[in-house]
Amino acid sequence: MKEACGIVGVYAREEDVARSVFFGLYALQHRGQESAGIAASDGRKIRLHTEMGLVSQAFQENDLSHLSGHMAIGHTRYSTTGSSNINNAQPILCNGTSIEIALAHNGNVINAVDLREELLDWGVQFQSSADSEIIAHLIANAPAENWSERIAYAMRRLQGAYSLVMMTNREVLGVRDPLGVRPLCIGKLNSGWVLASESCALDHIGAEFVREVEPGEAVLIDDNGVTSIYQKPKDGVFGRCVFEQIYFARPDSLLNGQLVYSNRLAMGAQLSKEHPVEADLVIGVPDSATASAVGYSQESGIPFTEGLVKNRYVGRTFILPDQRLRELGVRRKLNLLPQILEGKKVVVVDDSIVRGTTTPHVVNLLKKGGAKEVHVRICAPPIVSPCHFGVDMATKAELIASTNSVDEIRDFIGADSLGFLSEKGLLEAVSGQRSEYCMGCFTGTYPIPVQLEMDKLVLET
Repeated sequence: MKEACGIVGVYAREEDVARSVFFGLYALQHRGQESAGIAASDGRKIRLHTEMGLVSQAFQENDLSHLSGHMAIGHTRYSTTGSSNINNAQPILCNGTSIEIALAHNGNVINAVDLREELLDWGVQFQSSADSEIIAHLIANAPAENWSERIAYAMRRLQGAYSLVMMTNREVLGVRDPLGVRPLCIGKLNSGWVLASESCALDHIGAEFVREVEPGEAVLIDDNGVTSIYQKPKDGVFGRCVFEQIYFARPDSLLNGQLVYSNRLAMGAQLSKEHPVEADLVIGVPDSATASAVGYSQESGIPFTEGLVKNRYVGRTFILPDQRLRELGVRRKLNLLPQILEGKKVVVVDDSIVRGTTTPHVVNLLKKGGAKEVHVRICAPPIVSPCHFGVDMATKAELIASTNSVDEIRDFIGADSLGFLSEKGLLEAVSGQRSEYCMGCFTGTYPIPVQLEMDKLVLET
């Protein structure tokens, strides 16, 4: 599965902050592995560096030393709209009618085509095929006199998911869409402030978590601290992505006031209640399902052990940019401990089945390693519909559960049994109400109307 990017912003008057952003991006590497970039300002000039690859590959010491300034924003990308190339790397620099901004975006704009056509009519010239550049130009060219008016104008026009960090030569800003689809939080440094996709990035920078940016809110950071400059009136419609809790976010992050690790434990426990089975061992597919496997073990009383070993240098197979690379990644990603599994009835817990790429390989690996039975338990409901809000699973044809029953999926993956967590059980595990979360990938019902299919390359020219 591919997630929709990690973003960081830092403002600290007494420091050069590019390295702090660099360390924050390191903590958010799981959110995107295609490219990385940092824009920094000393109050006079915005300097930008972007490269393809991981954060560690994108920046050398001389790159960071050239990014001087007391404010900076950063981005680690995985593509949801626009192809994987350097032109689509972020942050994006944009010159508007009276302002220059750098912008980094996590999410996906579902009315991007219409907005791009409108901006072209305004005379805007695009340098990329990413929807993020559309957001940047929309804000930079807004018919407005101040930031609150710019943000209000953009929110009226944009449809979809967008958590943003932006920077001028005077301030850093954070914006979260009215649905609150993607996370964004605020942290306090000794001499400044931080914005980040997840609270785990604050820990790496040495910042203290303060709060989340509210859905529909914009905050401005300058020498006066953090100011909430705009809050769209709330209408009771929210769409926090529940998949952040299941898979995307790091277990040590706080989302919606809850520790992700604790919620994943609860998912595993609920899964054990809904789909019990007689077995000798419980194992998890590392790393995102480990906590849920522990929860399943604790609830069922079946011992937990490590049965699969992950090559952590392969990366997350879901966030590779095409299916062929995902399949190659699966084969290189996992190995097993056959002495642990020989002759055992094994429950293997995983976070999800999306395309059906990983699970058959895992089941086959376990059976070849001597497991007598393999019972697959998934701590999410079946994924039957695409995501339009920043996850790269854009067509129903890719989704195995959209055209197959649970029994058919069980036979396809080669498991002795298969159980999915129910929608009700998932919401209980995250202590949430149905109205708080977007569960469109499980139900086909989204918090706002969307077109049935979207092409990630729709803005390519």
